[in-house]
Amino acid sequence: MMRNLLSVGGFTLLSRVTGFLRDVMLSAIMGAGLVSDAFFIAQRLPNSFRAIFGEGAFNAAYVPCYSKALEQQGPRAAMRFSSQVFTLLLASQVVLLLVVWIFPQAFVGLIAPGLDDRPEKLALAVSMTRITFPYLLFMTLFTLHQGTLNTHGRFALAAFAPNLMNLFMMAALAVAYLFPNAGVAASWGLVLSGAAQLGLLMWQAHGLGLLERLERPRWAEVRAFFLALGPAVLGSGAGQIAIFADTILASMLPDGGVSSISYAERLYQLPVGVIGVAAGTVLLPEMSRKLAQGDEIGAIGAQNRTMALTIALATPFFIAFMTMPELIMGGLFLRGKFTAQDALASGDALSAYGGGLLALVLIASARASFQARGDTATPMRIALTGLAVNLLFKVILFAPLGAVGLATATSIGLWVNFAVLIGIALRDGLLRFDETFVKVAVASAAAALALAITVLLARGPMLHVGGHFGSQANLIALALLSAMGALAYFGALLATLRFLGIDLLALRRGRR
Repeated sequence: MMRNLLSVGGFTLLSRVTGFLRDVMLSAIMGAGLVSDAFFIAQRLPNSFRAIFGEGAFNAAYVPCYSKALEQQGPRAAMRFSSQVFTLLLASQVVLLLVVWIFPQAFVGLIAPGLDDRPEKLALAVSMTRITFPYLLFMTLFTLHQGTLNTHGRFALAAFAPNLMNLFMMAALAVAYLFPNAGVAASWGLVLSGAAQLGLLMWQAHGLGLLERLERPRWAEVRAFFLALGPAVLGSGAGQIAIFADTILASMLPDGGVSSISYAERLYQLPVGVIGVAAGTVLLPEMSRKLAQGDEIGAIGAQNRTMALTIALATPFFIAFMTMPELIMGGLFLRGKFTAQDALASGDALSAYGGGLLALVLIASARASFQARGDTATPMRIALTGLAVNLLFKVILFAPLGAVGLATATSIGLWVNFAVLIGIALRDGLLRFDETFVKVAVASAAAALALAITVLLARGPMLHVGGHFGSQANLIALALLSAMGALAYFGALLATLRFLGIDLLALRRGRR
């Protein structure tokens, strides 16, 4: 399992690197203004629906049901089940796409009411939404194939596929002069990448004899899936409603408000995608398979190892986002139309988001306590509780803090969500922290302290050294400080783990 986790994490890291290069092009070509705001609003619609109906809710309901059919009834029954779900997904996504194409302004107005008195930006967002929305259809079907392949132990190609989105968007931006503006070019790059990603997984599924076909759904065979899907949609929707709320409120800020949040959120999503999503992607089918076999101890052991590794890998990002956010944003994006003021605004939002990072990367692993057992209702109720807290603090903090208030409220909601998930799982005996998890958490805290001290002491000297490189001063200082911080963190982590008697290689292989 750890090999699969690192494989998914490695390919996801590659996608985050290409995603960073994509964002560098976006920020340099579009900056943080009217066109970029319109593009981020347009791509948020399909991405948010994808997160609700695709990755989050779908996997939570589909993977345990498919695993159970495969383990208990055999490959033919599993194929029949997946084909029926494929048919229903395809039909529902075609209907949704037609509705959005007919009434795009209504959907844009739903998440960005602040554009009502800005007709030029509204028109841009509407036209881009017509282009980007088919991406949802492609990626929802992509997620179905991903769940099937993951259950059969095939993780690598699905983890690599998001790189195609970044490459297609960069290619489109490179020829942006052929389009009305760079936002339209990026929109076409996004939707074409969706078709390419889906085609890649369908090709692999076909080669393995796992490609779904159109088949008339039978309620008796998909009933359990839909009973689990409903609560899962509501649970996944809670996080997306919070994102919608950010977009709604940010659309009322001056030009650049939506972009500042979006650039910070994209960077904040780096460790989330590399670590948190990778952990959830691998852990859910692993726990589902073990529980279907009656191996409760093995399922909980896999969860402990995954959460321990998640904490160890995510902690340095947490410290970096909290101690040098403006240096990160300036070093990575300060070029072209992206100004120093944009870097400061995005850095403040990044720091506020960073406060909830550890909770966010661990939520997927914590939810697996319930979802792997077919319980999507409990995570739904907990997610809605976190959402209520999130929205309350958005209302309280938006007026005095603006974009930073929105990000801070998100972090508070995430911690509430995670804390309640863990509390109920421990109470009901669905999760038990073992000695390995505790020792890795302690070692990560010690390493975090070493990293924070390194950043505080070395930041000034590194900025001085970077000052000799002119316009690249922030980038050079960030690179030097990151290298020193990595040595300090992982050196302290390995030393503390060794002192506590934990072999990191053995942990990766699934032994204590």
